[in-house]
Amino acid sequence: MAKRREVLPIPDRQHLGLITYDAKDPDTSFPPIEPLLPPEGAPNVLVILLDDVGFGASSAFGGPVHSPTAERLQRNGLTYNRFHTTALCAPTRAALLSGRNHHSVGMGMITETATAAPGSSGLRPNTKAALAMTLKLNGYSTAQFGKCHEVPPWQTSPVGPFDAWPTGGGGFEHFYGFIGGENNQYYPALYEGIVPVEADRGPDEGYHLTEDLADHAIEWIRTQKALAPDKPFFAYFAPGATHAPHHVPPEWADKYAGRFADGWDAQRESILAEQKRRGVVPPDTELSARPDAIPAWDEMDEALTPVLERQMEVYAGFLEHTDFHIGRVVDALEALGALDNTLVYYIIGDNGASAEGTVNGAFNEMANFNGLAAIETPEFMAAMKEKLGTPEAYNHYSVGWAWAMCSPFQWTKQVASHWGGTRNGTIVHWPAGIRSKGGVRSQFTHVIDVAATVLEAAGLPEPTFVNGVQQSPLEGPSMMYTFDDPDAPERHDLQYFEMAGNRGIYYKGWSAVTRHSTPWLPNEELPALDDDVWELYDGTSDWSQARDLADEKPELLASLQRLWLIEAVKYNVLPIDDRRFERLNATIAGRPQLATGPRQVLFPGMKRLSEHSVIDIKNRSFSVTAALETPKKGPTDGVVIAQGGRFGGWALYVRENCVKFVYNLLGMHEFVIDATEDLPSGAHQIRARFDYDGGGLAKGGDVTLYIDGRSVGAGRVDRTQPMIFSADETTDIGDDYGMPVSDDYVGHSKFNGRIDVVQIDVGDDDHSHLIDPAEVARIATSRQ
Repeated sequence: MAKRREVLPIPDRQHLGLITYDAKDPDTSFPPIEPLLPPEGAPNVLVILLDDVGFGASSAFGGPVHSPTAERLQRNGLTYNRFHTTALCAPTRAALLSGRNHHSVGMGMITETATAAPGSSGLRPNTKAALAMTLKLNGYSTAQFGKCHEVPPWQTSPVGPFDAWPTGGGGFEHFYGFIGGENNQYYPALYEGIVPVEADRGPDEGYHLTEDLADHAIEWIRTQKALAPDKPFFAYFAPGATHAPHHVPPEWADKYAGRFADGWDAQRESILAEQKRRGVVPPDTELSARPDAIPAWDEMDEALTPVLERQMEVYAGFLEHTDFHIGRVVDALEALGALDNTLVYYIIGDNGASAEGTVNGAFNEMANFNGLAAIETPEFMAAMKEKLGTPEAYNHYSVGWAWAMCSPFQWTKQVASHWGGTRNGTIVHWPAGIRSKGGVRSQFTHVIDVAATVLEAAGLPEPTFVNGVQQSPLEGPSMMYTFDDPDAPERHDLQYFEMAGNRGIYYKGWSAVTRHSTPWLPNEELPALDDDVWELYDGTSDWSQARDLADEKPELLASLQRLWLIEAVKYNVLPIDDRRFERLNATIAGRPQLATGPRQVLFPGMKRLSEHSVIDIKNRSFSVTAALETPKKGPTDGVVIAQGGRFGGWALYVRENCVKFVYNLLGMHEFVIDATEDLPSGAHQIRARFDYDGGGLAKGGDVTLYIDGRSVGAGRVDRTQPMIFSADETTDIGDDYGMPVSDDYVGHSKFNGRIDVVQIDVGDDDHSHLIDPAEVARIATSRQ
């Protein structure tokens, strides 16, 4: 009898046949226990989602970056040249893994800007179960590798709750990756399940996160196929690449030496020519115009152009390196004989290319995030050129390169109104299920269509109940109708877009759009929503949104604007929320906040605590006090507490019995204060007190060190970071995981005595209210 799969978990059915008294009775008979499996022939599923890649970057879509794995899958699969995302990371991921629009699952923006509004709460309703959960309850093995960024900030600590984590409500049985929006590729903050883990080696031993993720994915797939060959798997492979920091071994970047000397304007021309040659855009496609906010290549400072070239070389090497390691996963599938019956989605970008690196690009993007980008002068950038991409940099390329990598479209990541922010090249490969090979599919498709496609391919129905909760319908149609019919009329012919006021609507070939803000201009004055200027494009004759027809067809534009509003009501888009500072203030936004009040107590063994999990000590006075006991033999060494890392942070530590406090300003300068007398043996309290100068943001202050209440040293920190220490480094007690705040304790970071408790107290002289709201919003949206 076929299983009924509309209700999940599938209810157990009681055996009502003969029950004998003695198991040895020959009439004793029970139906055998059968493992739960999906319908016969259900494929394995591998969904690959890259990060921050524009439509025109990969060679598979006419770009300058060699992508042999993507091209290999293209030749034996299908190329989708009108596949769309949401224009931002966390919303795209939430939509992909739920089959619903991002506002429908509470991810109208990123989790760090969650509000009490249903469309932006950061919480997926239990009426909209994740795809992985549906597949797991139907007998699939499930695993996620890489970036998550779906966990609300107040749930990222070791106390959870873990409902939004991949191995919680996400439905994945195995998770190896990171929770936040970005990560250091050489020193990542990683989790296995919900437990923080450390990489098994460092970059000097060849470590890189993308390779590590591929290793784990290959190991898991091999194990799954070795032990349960008849059970299909769902693997979600989402590397942090190619999100900043753009980290890649130099030999990969060096492949592109001199390749970008002609600049971004010329690159756009050559990309479009190659796109036409490959047939991934129509032959009459036009390049959209360069926005006034982006300078021409010829307008850039000649002293800076070698650095700009290197930025793009590093990015190109980063993307090719990523494609190479994806190729290793594909090779492993082929070696197992599993590739033909694996439905592979290779989605090249969760949004358009990132324009969050400023016009000049960045050596350490934390400088820009702290409003201190001016520190990175052209002279400084030139001196740091050869370090780009290495562990010594935390780099991002220029806005101009991001714009070029979105060719032939307008705009970039964050701009949900235009295709540059939302159209991402996608490849679907499934030899056992798709007869067509090497073709292009131009039906309008969207990331919310993936879930329905996977269910149809697996022969599974949409569940009506999951874990006792009635489910709302999937909001995207299956793409399977396109697999063997390139001319099939598109079924996804209506789609809204919205991100922080940038909004648009697609309907039967036409698109009406309005750009409300610019990603790299945090101080621009935003217009009233009703004053936004709408544009109109005919997608049947203008593939790249190059010719605005708003003045020619005002009635059509008005009808599409009304249609956008109807869709916005349907999917929880309203109220449109373009607020900046208010969305970052948890109290105003209406979301929980984990670390509150003037005091926080921490204990040994606590590690990998995000900045959201620790009381904020920036722009104010603070003190940190630790009760500890020295080791019985030898000198006392190690970190008591450290926050941040190589590119910004602070630490209280002991080095050869000397109590020390270090403040690392953006990796450019370390302010170190030493005690003038050694820490005696036995049990003691040590304390560092920072007295903030006041008078604004990022000011300095005086530091005093104490042992058992006695002043034992003093010094000065001339300047501080006002906004953020790190997008990926954490706070640790008794050690410093990831990149150290200071090289002074490298090799001696683990505290060799006993720590009883660490307490942070903050003063009431908080100057954070002086932070420019635009800067706060820019930092939040750039950290994903």
